Amino acid sequence: MLSDREIVSKSRLGFIGLGHLGAPIARRLAAKFHLVVYDRDRAKGEELRALGAAVADDPRTLAADVDIVLSCLPDGAAVEDLYMESGDVLRSARPHARIIELSTVAPETSRKLNEEAGRYGISVLDVAISGSSPAAEGGALTLFGGGAREEFESSEPIFAAIAHQWFYMGPSGSGVAMKLVVNTLLGLGMQAIAEALALGSRLALPRDLLYSTLAKTAVVPPALVGKLAAAGKHDYTPQFPLRLMHKDFGLIIAAAEESGLFMPATESAAVVNAAEAASGREEDFSAVIRMMEERFTYETISGARH
Repeated sequence: MLSDREIVSKSRLGFIGLGHLGAPIARRLAAKFHLVVYDRDRAKGEELRALGAAVADDPRTLAADVDIVLSCLPDGAAVEDLYMESGDVLRSARPHARIIELSTVAPETSRKLNEEAGRYGISVLDVAISGSSPAAEGGALTLFGGGAREEFESSEPIFAAIAHQWFYMGPSGSGVAMKLVVNTLLGLGMQAIAEALALGSRLALPRDLLYSTLAKTAVVPPALVGKLAAAGKHDYTPQFPLRLMHKDFGLIIAAAEESGLFMPATESAAVVNAAEAASGREEDFSAVIRMMEERFTYETISGARH
């Protein structure tokens, strides 16, 4: 008799959302599993077809054809629409199917999806992703899971194809809750670096020396060393897009307000992030470094707050 993990390893997977992180994750899954993909941009699906994946015409067809549905979507509204509204995935999925939702959304969105899926006999794991596109390409993501522990553990063959570590955090909503904790530190860390560099510039330190020296100190976390090196070359190619950090700041602050927690440093960092995100450019969230260097003053922050 096959174990739960062996059953999962032989399952047919569906993947919805071939965006910034979804595409590299799906490519890795296509090398290990029978995979069906869907994205509103048909061309993105065709790229996966070349790797052996099947391409579904719509989410309903995909859900009816697979054992496990994974999705990586931009926000909570997209998640609710896919599963509970026009996408119709919950009503189309096989009995006793499993959903592994990878999007960064509010914990209450994950809990709502879990509750609604339960009415159809479908289980849901919220498995939040920590890592940028290079980490996704290399299968080096970190995952935080919420939902039933036994289903999280039996899903490890899937996690092993895309990540180098994964952590079970608790019941539904716990995975995305941990992601908000992690991204609080990520957003604050980038803002701290941006302010330190801006100060160094105002103190007339040579730019190249300032960047290279700071990168060698123990105070810059490993996750941001590469960002610092790229910013030193004025390279803000998106690995973790600014618009996604902007969205996450919104989720973090909303969660804090709901729980009655005052987070002054986070709120200030969110203001700077929002001011840069308003440009609409598709850049990495490290672009706040350039903003602090070039034009962020007391007048700027006053205008951003109003």
